[in-house]
Amino acid sequence: MDLAIETFDLIKRYGSIVAVNKLNLQVKSNTIHGFLGPNGAGKTTTIKILVG
Repeated sequence: MDLAIETFDLIKRYGSIVAVNKLNLQVKSNTIHGFLGPNGAGKTTTIKILVG
């Protein structure tokens, strides 16, 4: 299995506020995925971390 993205226990904090908490993620190469969730769930923060 070729992975394009893989994370283990990804965490992002802004001071005492936890935006992303222990995210484990595997995305296979050559696949299409959606990233859904309510406002304030950390979607944009997670994508920004993943793309650098």
